Amino acid sequence: MKRILLLGSNGQLGQELQTTLAPLGEIISVARDQLDLTQTESIRQLIAQVHPEMIVNAAAYTAVDKAESETELAYAVNEIAPKILARESQKLAATFLHVSTDYVFDGTRGIPLTETDETNPIGVYAKSKLAGEKAIAENCERYIILRTAWVYGTYGKSNFVKTLLRLGAEREQLRVVADQVGTPTWAKDIADAIAKLLELEEKTPTGIYHFTNSGVASWYDFARAIFEEAKLIGFPLKINEVVPITTAEYPTPAKRPAYSVLSQQKIRPLLGNYPPYWRDSLKQMLFQLYSQNS
Repeated sequence: MKRILLLGSNGQLGQELQTTLAPLGEIISVARDQLDLTQTESIRQLIAQVHPEMIVNAAAYTAVDKAESETELAYAVNEIAPKILARESQKLAATFLHVSTDYVFDGTRGIPLTETDETNPIGVYAKSKLAGEKAIAENCERYIILRTAWVYGTYGKSNFVKTLLRLGAEREQLRVVADQVGTPTWAKDIADAIAKLLELEEKTPTGIYHFTNSGVASWYDFARAIFEEAKLIGFPLKINEVVPITTAEYPTPAKRPAYSVLSQQKIRPLLGNYPPYWRDSLKQMLFQLYSQNS
């Protein structure tokens, strides 16, 4: 049984990972309030104390718009901390799995993106995440970087699904961007994929992998699906209209990629199956959320 250090254990992905990683070994879960990732010496001390054989980093600075004005903090968490984790992993000959993002691409190609496609991040958050990827590759021989996208989950304080359910209970109409396209991805499915990759540790080559649910949607498509499925389950909603708008009609401090669908070709043979369709996973998540709140 492996000793696995899980960082970011109280987030929407981290809480799922506590369950999916459990069969692989002893999980040492560390939440945000237990470790300040801007304190590099604290990271070193923790790893020296735990002496893990695997490190899973599900922690990140993810406030995409705030990052534009909190550049130093974004880089501290998304680049410097992963660099330290990679170096400490290398010392221990441990496997380091790190979660990254579709935002490392600029979204101009219009076809599913592979792991070898050229990156071109267009905001501080995205640039800090790519810097973290590069730091890991330069400082650790045994790493897995898992890029994913549009993550939502049953756990955690806030995500697109939970925000829309709250707004949909208060308003009759919502305006949602329709010209940004990607793949909504359930945190539980990501956690299952991570567990599978680590279970097959010796057969999983070092490098970058893409994982999302299958299928394609705009934020507008995603929003409509959330409300349609939530109404069928019984969520109390006032919403009766979702209006599609353009990115230009909803300006934000940070730019987003217009098309960031990730190709599954590289990871699929390792997982042994095709990732679940995004709307099927959304239904499961909503059922789970409704049951928790009932």
